[in-house]
Amino acid sequence: MPATEPNTQRAIGVFDSGIGGLSVLQAMRAEMPHERFIYWSDSAFAPYGERSDEFVIDRSHFITEQLIAKGNVKTVVVACNSATAVAIESLRQQFPDLPFVGVEPALKPAIGVSQTGRVGVIGTHATLQSARFEKLLSKVQADALPSQCEFVIQPCKGLALAIEKQTEKAQTDTQEVEQLCRHYLNEMGTFGNATGQIDTLVLGCTHYVFVEELLRQMVGPKVNIISTGTAVARQAHRLSAIPTQSGVETKEELHDTSPDSIQLWTNGSLSALEHAADRWLSLPPQRCHWIAPSAS
Repeated sequence: MPATEPNTQRAIGVFDSGIGGLSVLQAMRAEMPHERFIYWSDSAFAPYGERSDEFVIDRSHFITEQLIAKGNVKTVVVACNSATAVAIESLRQQFPDLPFVGVEPALKPAIGVSQTGRVGVIGTHATLQSARFEKLLSKVQADALPSQCEFVIQPCKGLALAIEKQTEKAQTDTQEVEQLCRHYLNEMGTFGNATGQIDTLVLGCTHYVFVEELLRQMVGPKVNIISTGTAVARQAHRLSAIPTQSGVETKEELHDTSPDSIQLWTNGSLSALEHAADRWLSLPPQRCHWIAPSAS
């Protein structure tokens, strides 16, 4: 495999219906500290998980065009499980020369670590009821044979939006998010590592990563919690890298701190994005920008 070096002239575009995709951006910054990123938070139209397929596809195409215009992007990461589920194939057809990386619930890794054979999956209705998810689930189960694994699928209506709204609240004001998490986990059954219990929980929405600590408190220390940020970051790195002429791989130890190394845009609440960028990425408010909502 040829050695690679960062292409600093073009950015990696990232988008989500809100701030959830910042969890993926967080992983990508750790994986590729030398790269430029442009993030689009489509908060004015969030959450995607409760929108029609046609709406999400239209928004995904519109945002991709905006990312291309703002950053001459070389790769686009669809950091939203709902948008990946319903729109990524359409995006690949519409923009055939642009690599796309999506996020999907990590079902296969979950089977690999589960000891009880019961895996819980939480996500939005759009993700868990999509044809893409059904295809993924069927393939993972077929590949696992002759061993078997039971997936307990739980749509979590309203949870992504509650996490989105949580951004501007005090960090101690988590009542709404806690109630929703507890309700949906209770609906799934008992968590633990005893026979018949769910011992692995898959986070099927990028927003949920931001409440992983809360989920951990509820399911207990022995339950595996799996998200997809690191795997997505590695795939984006692979698709975004360019060969070096010297054959020597270049490495960066520090983040690029230039003003244009990472830019975040939102058509929703600018203060919410600023709070999220500070809380989860340690980025100053100057990196965040507001743009008027525009129908696709």
